[in-house]
Amino acid sequence: MFKRVVRQSKFRHVFGQAVKNDQCYDDIRVSRVTWDSAFCAVNPKFVAIIVEASGGGAFMVLPLHKSGRIDKAYPTVCGHTGPVLDIDWCPHNDQVIASGSEDCTVMVWQIPENGLVTSMPEPVVVLEGHSKRVGIVTWHPTARNVLLSAGCDNVVIIWNVGTGEAMITLEDMHPDIIFSVCWNRNGSLICTACKDKKIRVIDPRKEEIIAEKDKAHEGARPMRAIFLSDGKVFTTGFSRMSERQLGLWDPDNMEEPVSVHEMDTSNGVLLPFYDPDTNVVYLCGKGDSSIRYFEITDEAPFVHYLNTFTTKEPQRGMGYMPKRGLDVNKCEIARFYKLHERKCEPIIMTVPRKSDLFQDDLYPDTAGPEAPLEAEEWIEGKNGDPILISLKHGYIPGKNRDLKVVKKNILDNKMSKNTENTAPAVKTATSTPSIVSGTHLLIYFFLKSQREPQCLATANVFCKGKVFNSELR
Repeated sequence: MFKRVVRQSKFRHVFGQAVKNDQCYDDIRVSRVTWDSAFCAVNPKFVAIIVEASGGGAFMVLPLHKSGRIDKAYPTVCGHTGPVLDIDWCPHNDQVIASGSEDCTVMVWQIPENGLVTSMPEPVVVLEGHSKRVGIVTWHPTARNVLLSAGCDNVVIIWNVGTGEAMITLEDMHPDIIFSVCWNRNGSLICTACKDKKIRVIDPRKEEIIAEKDKAHEGARPMRAIFLSDGKVFTTGFSRMSERQLGLWDPDNMEEPVSVHEMDTSNGVLLPFYDPDTNVVYLCGKGDSSIRYFEITDEAPFVHYLNTFTTKEPQRGMGYMPKRGLDVNKCEIARFYKLHERKCEPIIMTVPRKSDLFQDDLYPDTAGPEAPLEAEEWIEGKNGDPILISLKHGYIPGKNRDLKVVKKNILDNKMSKNTENTAPAVKTATSTPSIVSGTHLLIYFFLKSQREPQCLATANVFCKGKVFNSELR
């Protein structure tokens, strides 16, 4: 019997490749705010990037096809009065995006189908409840219109965006700044990483801590924690000697880690991006010029290093495309949008395959845009797994992409107000005599000038019911 030296994996030869310059987004002034978020959010239609803005906060929303040099006058989403710290696209509507800001508010925006034509200062809804800046916003994976926000006031709030109201407020669970919050696969639990060096697994509807681990990483620098599809928790942080670490934890037994790895001594915070279909985790360090990727399996050492993609320029932030936005014909398993100082550069991760046929093993059914639950159902205690779609023929967006609303939705209120405002104008226009046109005037004055009784009578009949305003008189 020969001992197997090399572990078999279909992702061993995954390689990254940056796109050509003409497919990048150039001349973008990426935000310089000191906050450890990704600064970029992507979906199959748009890429959103937090940018520098004078006198407030703004982010840019670009259709994916609009590559090349971006005009300095390109419209932005600019309703915040302080710098924008985090943005997140709604998983159930590719035109809805949420943003959190230093102005202590969360705003939800609906982007026009073809992108912005003019700057957008007015959000669909403003969510006010935090007393300090809001650094984290993340949508519920399976319930429509449910949004989570976390602020520097150490409070986590879960909102019903449809009504603009807070459903759950978690106030006394975190004694210090919250570094990251992540939903699990069906949205029944959240895991948080806090400055007190604790990782917590929380049931938000019961408002209780299910599991926690003190000093998951002993270093003082920020940690990150995300849920994996099997319920385990993956963390990144720093050791006491300031080495970057990654860890794997089982919420049923948080005393000992399933696995811990030391990586290097760089000081950039590692942002983890997880693909639940392939169980691959990508680590992008802020200020690094590389993306490392690992495969998570059930066999020791559980976290298997695959490879590193390296470029020359350091990254200011990173956006991660959902699986339904990838090109399955090119065996693309991930796409990143790397932020430089003045540029956004797509990076494509590919598995080399010789066949042109659809690769079932690389593309199992993935989470689609349909939401299995409404906000009211979720708050009542129901759970629902993501509704899966096949990528065999490529993802085709649905025709009706408008936000499906519930009960007192703000969008409905705005629409009804608009119709109320416009309806009286229509009524008054039909009930009052119409304004005379220039042609009518010419005919009227021509008939008047004839000075004959028959012409004068015709002029009066012709203009009966017409009203001359003061200017025309």
